[in-house]
Amino acid sequence: MAFKLTTMLQRQSFHPNWIGVFVNPFYFARAGLAKSIERHASVLTGRLLDIGCGTKPYQDFFHVEEYLGLDIDSESSRERGIADYFYDGNTFPVESESFDSVLCNQVLEHVFNPDTFLCEVHRILKFDGKLLLTVPFVWDEHEQPFDYARYSSFGLNALLEKNGFRIIRHEKIGTDATTLFQLINGYLYKISAGWQKYIRFIFTVLVMGSLNLLGIAVAKMLPKNSDFYLDQLVIAEKAYR
Repeated sequence: MAFKLTTMLQRQSFHPNWIGVFVNPFYFARAGLAKSIERHASVLTGRLLDIGCGTKPYQDFFHVEEYLGLDIDSESSRERGIADYFYDGNTFPVESESFDSVLCNQVLEHVFNPDTFLCEVHRILKFDGKLLLTVPFVWDEHEQPFDYARYSSFGLNALLEKNGFRIIRHEKIGTDATTLFQLINGYLYKISAGWQKYIRFIFTVLVMGSLNLLGIAVAKMLPKNSDFYLDQLVIAEKAYR
């Protein structure tokens, strides 16, 4: 029973459905990312490298020839045993022009040297290779102290173009009132971090779950705001500089 509950909660962490409304404090952020990545997954083809792959939560979205993951070289990532390559913070340990596609999900904000990082992405992609990139816009400091940046839509596009990419599509995720409710739940999640786990779970279901439901309802009544949003998704193509 405990194993089934743990498996269910893990599934709801990145692919939340109606159950996630009640058990996932980050329901709006994670649901929005999953839907947007799945909607554009067919753009990535051939040999794909998931940079900052973690547990490879979105692998099932992609029907490619080969799906490989790269993660920062750390004790936890090696213990996890999921990544195929490990990144030393400077150079990707793969050959130039060896991948058709790159997925980089919620990673760039943790990169202190974005130009060097994007030059490496550019190097390993074949000409006309595709990059699917997501970053947060409105979010708290997380994975501290390795949280270095937030990008506006203009800054993100300029950074990619400067490093040899042509923007194909730019999409803002969460451009409605759900962003407000996600921020409230993010605040509640942080202040409840030290609570006993069962009390925190009950609090999540009753309080944060109710706020998620309210957010869904309020978002249907209020207009969207394209300048206030949770995340960005960009699809870009490698172009020679």
